[in-house]
Amino acid sequence: MGELGAFLKVHRVGFDKRDPRQRVRDYRQYFTLQPDDELQRQGARCMDCGIPFCHEGCPLGNLIPEWNDLVYRGKWREAIDQLHATNNFPEFTGRICPAPCESACVLAINDDPVTIEQIEMAIAEHAFANGWVTPNPPARRSGKTVAVVGAGPAGMAVAAELNQCGHTVTVYERDEGPGGLMRFGVPDAKLEKRIIDRRVEILAGEGINFRYNVDIGRHTSAAELHAEHDAVVIAIGSRVSRDLDAPGRNLEGIHFAMDYLYQRNRWVAAQEGRPAPRPAPGTEITACGKRVIVIGGGDTGMDCISNSHREGAESVIMLDVYAELPANGRDPRHPWPLPPKRTATTYALEEGGRRRWGTEVTGFGGRDGKVSHVYSRQVTGTSSRDLTPVPGSEFVLEADLVLLAIGFEHPEHEGVVEQFGLELDRFGNIRTRQTYRTSEAGVYACGDARIGQSLIVTAISEGRKCARIVNRDLGGSPMDADREMLAVGAWSGEADRTLRHEAEAAGTVRPWEEFFSGPGTRPE
Repeated sequence: MGELGAFLKVHRVGFDKRDPRQRVRDYRQYFTLQPDDELQRQGARCMDCGIPFCHEGCPLGNLIPEWNDLVYRGKWREAIDQLHATNNFPEFTGRICPAPCESACVLAINDDPVTIEQIEMAIAEHAFANGWVTPNPPARRSGKTVAVVGAGPAGMAVAAELNQCGHTVTVYERDEGPGGLMRFGVPDAKLEKRIIDRRVEILAGEGINFRYNVDIGRHTSAAELHAEHDAVVIAIGSRVSRDLDAPGRNLEGIHFAMDYLYQRNRWVAAQEGRPAPRPAPGTEITACGKRVIVIGGGDTGMDCISNSHREGAESVIMLDVYAELPANGRDPRHPWPLPPKRTATTYALEEGGRRRWGTEVTGFGGRDGKVSHVYSRQVTGTSSRDLTPVPGSEFVLEADLVLLAIGFEHPEHEGVVEQFGLELDRFGNIRTRQTYRTSEAGVYACGDARIGQSLIVTAISEGRKCARIVNRDLGGSPMDADREMLAVGAWSGEADRTLRHEAEAAGTVRPWEEFFSGPGTRPE
């Protein structure tokens, strides 16, 4: 794989980023790919590991060394075939996935990892530019119909896979366009929405029917949906934002981050002439000219910082409960090959703003019913679960807008989940007993609605695996994806577990409990 010893003489070269002072003036993608010759050099760094930990780091089990080698050799056409064998949407993951594969790269132990994400995006862009990605409708139709509720990455993946099996698939989306949080939660600076639309055109050309502005549970009942289709897949994401129970929370000017990002992404869409509803009078959330406080240090919080800069905020401060990273930037709490929870900097912080580490918010102050202050203190601990206040460290920050970006609780229960009467797990997610089958016959769940808040790459993996179960229940033949994975011997441990749980549910193998006993020993 790659060039023998290239990792010793070729240094990592990442995406080419636009000048932060310039890119904050627009909403275009803030980074571009390196030239092809440089990408081939970067592919050469992949060093033929005895055990490619990048496979384990990637929830999709992407064939990373294989397509790195193909890029090194200039075989772009073959590379997209290898990439599509495990990933339906590499143009998405190549842009907004946090790349757990790179964290697991063996080079990352004491060097910079292979630029896997950039090579992935480059393969996808080559494929689209050369006309290699075209609609490929199935040769036959099964006569079975499937409803997919939710057009996020999990819903799009399960729809794509089931459509290739010959089933007639309709995707129902309550918002005005596809993509879920990729469209409404991720700024165009990271993922321009034309990238989503480009892929959806391919899916529609393959026979998938997309219906927007249809809220299942309100416009159409769950019972009606079930009666119209042979199977229903719920892929509605984890949309209930985690709140902050602190004095003054009800003051005007304190909002969930996703409410803000939804509005700003729709504003950008409207400027480009795309359909987008306007906020009701008096409900607009804007950072223009304001002192902004972002609570939470993850990707959503960074996206809030990015948007605030582009709106022209007076100042932006992020409050993160995580302890400051050591000088070398490596977090000892998440050693190799685990992905880091925080990084030394991000695209948003490069554009401005300030992050205060080890900070907990204790309350809010206001004037005339509007937020004006955020009360905070320094804390120690490894996460939000074990914080210890530092005596005498209290401080106050002025604020005109506060955005809560501290994660999500579980999927919304009102509507389709309640109407189906689905069982929930202890976290409020849809219970599926690891076979993607819910407590209601013929109804399945995948993605964040099933496992809780996670990554885009995990959502796509969830959709692909769920499709295998639905297809078998509908009497379909083994999927092409199954045959391809078997042919290359690339079943991931996660895929093995999925098939194992399916066989267990059918009673054809002994259950896990007969092999394992005691708390914490059951494979997850």
